[in-house]
Amino acid sequence: MSPLEPKRRALLRWTVGYTRPDFTADLLAGATTAVLLVPQAMAYAMLAGLPPIAGLYAALAPPLVYAVLGTSRRLAVGPVALDSLLTAAALAPLAGGDLGTYVAAAAALAILAGSFQALTGALRLGFVVNFLSLPVLRGFTSAAAILIIASQLGSLLGLRLPSSAAMWPLLVALAEQLRAVHLPTVALGLGAVLTLVALGNFRGKALLVVVLATVAGHLFALDDRGLALLGPVPSGLPVPTWPAVDGELLLALAPAAALIALISFMEAFSSGLAVARRGEVVEPDQELLALGFANIAAGLVRGYPIAGGLSRTAVNAQAGARSPLAGVVTAAIVALTLALFAPLLATLPRAVLSAIIVVAVARLVDVAFVRQLRRTRPRELLPLAITFATTLALGVGLGLAFGVGASLLLFVLRTTRPHTALLGRLPGTQVYRNVLRFPDAETVRGVVIIRLDAPLYFANATYLIDEIRRRIAAERARAVVIDAGGVHDIDVSALANLREFLGELRQHGIDLYFADLKGPVRDVLARSGLTAELGPDRFSFTTHEAVQRASDGLAASPDPRATQAWP
Repeated sequence: MSPLEPKRRALLRWTVGYTRPDFTADLLAGATTAVLLVPQAMAYAMLAGLPPIAGLYAALAPPLVYAVLGTSRRLAVGPVALDSLLTAAALAPLAGGDLGTYVAAAAALAILAGSFQALTGALRLGFVVNFLSLPVLRGFTSAAAILIIASQLGSLLGLRLPSSAAMWPLLVALAEQLRAVHLPTVALGLGAVLTLVALGNFRGKALLVVVLATVAGHLFALDDRGLALLGPVPSGLPVPTWPAVDGELLLALAPAAALIALISFMEAFSSGLAVARRGEVVEPDQELLALGFANIAAGLVRGYPIAGGLSRTAVNAQAGARSPLAGVVTAAIVALTLALFAPLLATLPRAVLSAIIVVAVARLVDVAFVRQLRRTRPRELLPLAITFATTLALGVGLGLAFGVGASLLLFVLRTTRPHTALLGRLPGTQVYRNVLRFPDAETVRGVVIIRLDAPLYFANATYLIDEIRRRIAAERARAVVIDAGGVHDIDVSALANLREFLGELRQHGIDLYFADLKGPVRDVLARSGLTAELGPDRFSFTTHEAVQRASDGLAASPDPRATQAWP
């Protein structure tokens, strides 16, 4: 098979066995998703600091590209809240307040992020997703959701709040302007929020609120009452063009583009997995390629970075989507909106779009996950809390960096202090278990049986050997059996520590035995000469066999040095 064959087979793979009933289902699902996407796309573009039309542009080309390259049958790609917030945070310090520069920079950001994704996918580096643990991701998205909601307070209250990637400047500005709150804007925004909440799971609720508010803006001249309206919206389809940005700006955008590339891939990949049916495979490397070229397409049509949103993907799946053709239908309806209906949106109050954003992202604050984590893995609350707090205080970029750092630090600490267990034999069996968990397990007089549950490497070797010393002293043991079933690797530093420890044991007449060594570890011990130095009788396949050999050795040759105090 040619190395390129899997890639070829990934193109339009959903067309194999495609039927007329599938087409009918995709038509319905695509139309249903479009009802949600059109108002959300405009709202998210506003969140990104862009004209609402940019959201529709970003919703137009990506589904067409993903339909050709993607591996998920139901993923709905387009503008999402988190990428919109990241875009705003990246562009606000660089655009200098010039809207033209801002729009061009957003398109360039999409192309850069897409290029990172496509390159990562081509190099088959999809495993980078593993550096974002679930607690870090949930802490980040919860804090980001709160930042997004806070960023919409200006539109909902009729105030001019500064664009900020952190919470504190927003709160300070809000406190300073609180007396200038515009009550009609508050009433409209609050009414839109309550209406969206009251309509519950009705999929067309956002579009319904947009239509009603647009009609109200026209009939009652809401701009004359001080409410901010959307204003003129250009009609027609965008012409693909390269964004007019210089090399210096591209270089400045690169770090944010890399972050957006990672986050959008995480969001899209997890959304695709969430709706995959039995037997369907979502391939990370191919997904990176698909999202990468979809983002590049978004940038070329004056859009901004996109991803696969969980809420729209869930709607797409529940509506019966059977292939990415549903996304093509959604894009066609977006194109129809751009061609025919865009100018009608001029009288839409901006507070309504902010209300749509607030209701959409409120579900991202995942309190239930915190409760679950506290119950199952309390220690992992630390990286979640650090990510959450630093994202709110310092912004999305630094917050995520601190979270990943905390997660890696916790991993290092955990591996430098790994779990060990003193083992005893269960009565009437040849099975050995942790004596703390199995009180009826019987220890063997004169023999310490200890299980190591981690690889041996430079950072934990001293700790583990100290643990064995402590067990020997406590049990006044004359032999040590190491159950190494959990040791899948050993490095040269740990090997040196082990050899030094062996010499120490011999000085005190204490024998050392190994049980259940993994093949790679056995190979290292053999090549180092340690196997030959100890002798083949010191290595057993089972713990029971090793304990028997240790007991027989003690009975055959008691060593008076073993009664000496362990140093």
